[in-house]
Amino acid sequence: MSDRLPPAELDNSVFSKVFRPKKLTFGLLTPLEGYPLSDTPSMEGHTALAKLADELGFAALWLRDVPFRDPNFGDVAQIFDPMVYASWLAAVTQRIAIGTAGMILPLRDAIAITKQALSVDQISNGRFLLGVSIGDRPSEYPAFGVDFGKRAERFRDAYSLIKVVANESFPVHQSMHFGSLDGSLDLVPKAFASRLPMVAVGRCGQEISWLAENLDGWIWHQSNLEHLPKVIELWRSACGPETFKPYGYGTFFELDSDPNAPLNWGRGVRGGRKALIDLWLRQYDQGVSHVALNMRVSHRPVKDTLQELGEYVLPLFA
Repeated sequence: MSDRLPPAELDNSVFSKVFRPKKLTFGLLTPLEGYPLSDTPSMEGHTALAKLADELGFAALWLRDVPFRDPNFGDVAQIFDPMVYASWLAAVTQRIAIGTAGMILPLRDAIAITKQALSVDQISNGRFLLGVSIGDRPSEYPAFGVDFGKRAERFRDAYSLIKVVANESFPVHQSMHFGSLDGSLDLVPKAFASRLPMVAVGRCGQEISWLAENLDGWIWHQSNLEHLPKVIELWRSACGPETFKPYGYGTFFELDSDPNAPLNWGRGVRGGRKALIDLWLRQYDQGVSHVALNMRVSHRPVKDTLQELGEYVLPLFA
């Protein structure tokens, strides 16, 4: 694995605690419950489970941006607005990073997202990670009055504006879709650390080379496990040899109560802890920096899953 370090301005931030060369960390996609037979979680006991994840040493909680319930899609994520929910989770936890996976930039006001992200970052003492995406539900675009065909260019435009207002004082900037700044206004607060890191969640409608040049990391979906080394090599080649930019993935996940259960993968990963440990040790060697586990498909109580992972898996990668 590469021993390249993160950019200096991120070295002491939450970014470097979640993403680090020669380290594999684990996060959890909210909601912290399984709901395999429904599109809507109960959200019962979520505060206690977030605290447990924090205590056990999980690296991050990731909140999805799902504005509407689309019965054809079949999942409303954690129901609550991700920025509002992030504030709540920041208040009830101590160490775990709080991230979005990810804010749908073509549908959101870029300045509002930045204000919310920086506010949560300050409230949480620098534990916030802004994951950004293009969304995967075409049905939502007409509700926002946004042209689905222009989502990729709107994403780039929103990204540029967020970067400017988050990290510069009294910036001058002209946006195609979101307005202009003439240097007379300064968005506050600023980031808790030197700057606000941004991570791509999914392809975001962009070439990998563009993501590598502009974002601080990439979290994709679980690809074919056999093809994963090629995906990571493609990402590293795009990033260049001098800069560490992490690659991670999110996946549906179910931990079998039998520790010897074999590994099954397809639309998600299932298995006993021994097979999963073998898988993640291989992926650590391949260069995966972070795995975000989505327990929506799990029939097992999440508390039991978290405790088993905390006892047997996390210490191996600490």
